[in-house]
Amino acid sequence: MKRITDSEQALVATTVNGRARTFSIEPRISLADALRYELGLTGTKVGCEHGVCGACTILLDGEPVRACLMLGVQAAGREIETIEGLAEGRALNPLQAAFHRHHALQCGFCTSGMLHSAIGLLRRNPSPSRAEAREAMAGNLCRCTGYETIIDAICDDAVAAYAKEQWHE
Repeated sequence: MKRITDSEQALVATTVNGRARTFSIEPRISLADALRYELGLTGTKVGCEHGVCGACTILLDGEPVRACLMLGVQAAGREIETIEGLAEGRALNPLQAAFHRHHALQCGFCTSGMLHSAIGLLRRNPSPSRAEAREAMAGNLCRCTGYETIIDAICDDAVAAYAKEQWHE
């Protein structure tokens, strides 16, 4: 592999929301910034830039990761899922619908990270207990909600049925 200096651009080929995407970035650019500024996917939010708040959580090869802690060049050859790919056409997917139904969002800044952390949990366990959901969401901060509505949404029966059908059958 050729070494790239800071002033050079790296060409990154990856899959984002099921589509092959290629972008050119400086090696020092975070994956969060690459998604937002190179690909125009602004649903990935940047809060603390230290991986603490969880607002930038996306799915990388199916697992939740903090996009602010990853370099964009590290996404080469990987599969990325962002909030822009979560809905099914114009319809909310069942987890998004449960967040809406349970009033699990207010300002929306943290919501994409919350949804991706929840998806990571649901892919491992389609019917988590409230305690398991709380533990999985412990790395996501929200200044608006009381968190209970988020746990209600994750533990919703319709979400469990969707998770079982989607990832466990």
